Amino acid sequence: MPILFAVLHLLGILSMTCRASGSDSSVTTPITCTTRGADLTEEKQLVLCPPNCTLWRVSVFGSRVYAAVSSVCGAAVHQGVIRSSGGPVKVHKLQGIQNYLGSYSHGVQSQALSRWTASFTVAQSVHVPQEVSSQIATTVLPAPGPVKKTLKKPVKKMTTGGNRDCQMEIALLLDSSNNIGQRRFNLQKNFISKLAVMLRIGPNGPHVGVVQASDTPRTEFLLTNYTQPKDVVFAIKEVAYLGGNTNTGKAIMHTVESFFQTGVRRGHPRVIVVFIDGWPSDELEDAAVLARESGINVFLVPVAKPALEELGMVRDKDYMKKAVCKDNGYFTYAIPSWFGTTKHVKPLAQKLCSVDQLLCSKTCYNSVNLGFLIDGSSSVGEGNFRLILDFITSVARSFDISDIGSRVGAVQFTYDQRMEFNMYDYPVKDDALRALQGIPYMSGGTATGDAVAYATQNLFLARKAGPGRNFLIVVTDGQSYDDVRGPALAAQKEGITIYSVGVAWAPMDDLQTMASEPKDSHTFFTREFTGLQQFQQPLVRGICRDFTEAN
Repeated sequence: MPILFAVLHLLGILSMTCRASGSDSSVTTPITCTTRGADLTEEKQLVLCPPNCTLWRVSVFGSRVYAAVSSVCGAAVHQGVIRSSGGPVKVHKLQGIQNYLGSYSHGVQSQALSRWTASFTVAQSVHVPQEVSSQIATTVLPAPGPVKKTLKKPVKKMTTGGNRDCQMEIALLLDSSNNIGQRRFNLQKNFISKLAVMLRIGPNGPHVGVVQASDTPRTEFLLTNYTQPKDVVFAIKEVAYLGGNTNTGKAIMHTVESFFQTGVRRGHPRVIVVFIDGWPSDELEDAAVLARESGINVFLVPVAKPALEELGMVRDKDYMKKAVCKDNGYFTYAIPSWFGTTKHVKPLAQKLCSVDQLLCSKTCYNSVNLGFLIDGSSSVGEGNFRLILDFITSVARSFDISDIGSRVGAVQFTYDQRMEFNMYDYPVKDDALRALQGIPYMSGGTATGDAVAYATQNLFLARKAGPGRNFLIVVTDGQSYDDVRGPALAAQKEGITIYSVGVAWAPMDDLQTMASEPKDSHTFFTREFTGLQQFQQPLVRGICRDFTEAN
């Protein structure tokens, strides 16, 4: 059997490589069960798979998009393009991707793969091969009209880019337990398909992935696998029912620890929407605490809640209060039944897209406004000024700077003040960091008090925020020629937290006068400019401490 197997594999490859170079993809080429995507010679090709490939130990990597090292026929069976009896398959070769997802489908278990150099997809063929041989067989291609229409749709959707007012990362956690059963599971998939369309997902809008809760949680697809509604709807349709217990807590834990580790856009709110049919089989509290501490919003969508006579079977009757991001009524949306759920799609989508209400996404890293007040006086010097810029850039790099996340602005001062850039100028993190590094040195005197007043009125004026959101980091190397107490108190009354960072000849009295309370934890001093970098981590931790305590 192994010898025959090898001969068939070799003949399959030879039949492809010996074809005339002028042939096209309409020619049906017989292959063996172990022919890989990498063995095919053309970008688009019609192949004929033999029967009983499921009896061989074929290797398949991925779901919908398969790594080129995969068996073509094995992938076709996994995708449902052919049955165990074999048949024609259209193969389209693609570039390699990251995160090929493993899944079980149609009797074939595909494996996960972190990356591969090339990929392929498989699809059903409308061609009927004349015979199973290596001879050239002419086939009829589908009419061009319908094909053109299907090609135009995704191009048109790509121009919208998604709902820009709902830029977030959403994990839809499905109930795939014995409680829900196959019929209601299909209704659940239909509901989340409509939800994905209503959310208007897209490259510049919300991204969606799917995780299943059962005995063991399973990631079906990640946030970056599909960024167009039609692709997400198709992927949801392919999700297979698992059965087993409703281990929702275990699934939330898996989603926090694994799902959000890949393809997450920095600064975008992260949300887990948990669907529960009936009640969970395990505890949710520990997983919910981890989610909150990780800045992840948990929404709970209970469907067909337990009746009074069933409450005795529920392990924790307060599981809904413990599971959600915050027990204020906002993060729970109850649906009485899986039947007639269409009317609930829009209200749930509106809740999810209310970015300002996503309290658990507001971490110190993605919710603060950082203002840097930089001493550009003559005593600093060009070389030391560059060391200051390196220091403040390293501080800014620790935060999730984006148009919906943290913001950065900078003012340089001598006797005068110069707005280098404000909070709105650079919503892209790399641009903001480059702008900090590119600030030109002014040279002049030292009027720190006037500079604090200027920053208060100009840097933060348009960035009114909640407590613990506005921070001013003052970096100076000398004695101020004016009063710093009055401007510092005025800034703090406006809700601005001040950190004083002194170097060389900066008097400790001035530094502590400007700093917010408690003075010791908001004041830093070093004799040498090269010592500034030691304050980067303590300063970031201090900002996060202030943010957490204030909120």
